Amino acid sequence: MRIAWFGHVASARADGIVSYSHEMIRGLRQRGQNVLFFYHISRERGQVRDPQGIHIGSFDILNRAVISSPRARALIEEILAQERIDIAHISLSFSQLDFSLPEICHAMGVPVVATIHFPYGPPETFWGSAVRVLYRVYSGSLKHYDAVIVFSEDQRALLIKYGVSAERVRVIPNGVDIVTFSPGAADYKEQINASILISYMGRLDPEKNVPDLLNAFQRLNLPRDHKLVVVGSGMDLSRLRRKAAGDHRIILRGFVGDLRERIRILRAADIFVLPSSIEGLSLAMLEAMATGTAVVATNVGADAEALRGAGVVVDLDSLEGQLPLVLRMLVDYPEFRRDLATRARQRAVEEYSLETNIDRVVTLYRELAHCD
Repeated sequence: MRIAWFGHVASARADGIVSYSHEMIRGLRQRGQNVLFFYHISRERGQVRDPQGIHIGSFDILNRAVISSPRARALIEEILAQERIDIAHISLSFSQLDFSLPEICHAMGVPVVATIHFPYGPPETFWGSAVRVLYRVYSGSLKHYDAVIVFSEDQRALLIKYGVSAERVRVIPNGVDIVTFSPGAADYKEQINASILISYMGRLDPEKNVPDLLNAFQRLNLPRDHKLVVVGSGMDLSRLRRKAAGDHRIILRGFVGDLRERIRILRAADIFVLPSSIEGLSLAMLEAMATGTAVVATNVGADAEALRGAGVVVDLDSLEGQLPLVLRMLVDYPEFRRDLATRARQRAVEEYSLETNIDRVVTLYRELAHCD
């Protein structure tokens, strides 16, 4: 098949949405699919350009939204016709073109699929309520996509509630490369002189609640060789640096672009914590599970669904009180911690393998494009 993929490349903020495009395209090409990658030109230094990619000019709004160039629509129409594309796949949010891409593709006789990455959380919270507005805004345009991929049954129910037909909404969870992200030896704890290592990996923005993790860690008054490493960048990084000043147990790595180094940290970690107010299905959490780390996450998005029985799920409305207790329990009971790590790895292998994810997506493509 000839697939037009509309996705993302800029990785400085460690977005799972960027990894989704990268991993899916790589997997599709390994299966012999011909993927033409439409992405916005990034100002990020050293960013490798896809040789089979179409670069679209854009304006980036505070790393939160992208406006495609005025010429983008004409460029897309020209290439779809020229390349005789069988199916288009849009990783939302792509740009303001999210709302017109179904019309553009259908005019060319091309079926179109969307993957929804929008996070969600309890409706009574600020973040949960705010994101539901986004779902409402997008629900009108999603009706025009031939299929909409979501990561959980709860997310599917939310879209159906807002008027997207049930037959269009397909649950295909996010996936992790269980070979690349696997348990193994790592010398990172020796490098930082740690006997116990707690980790966080991802964006450092307000909805991620990483300051609450630092608060919980510092309240425990752990020994000097019990350490917390935070990997990522975002709006809260300066705040976290001020909070961690003078506490040598807390290591703020900032953005780590080297995949091998991120895996080394995950393999060394005893505990991975994701204290977010909203999530879709966290790829960083799945990676931690796949490397065999005991995982703690809040009951938001699809994370709790993925983690139940294989990790510790903390109620968001009790995060401040529960998180220190959970960390203390996992630090003090190593056998329980190791059991959770084994369960997490098993869950990732059985239900969240990237290979299975891509197989299901290809099956959907063939159904919509009527390809054998």
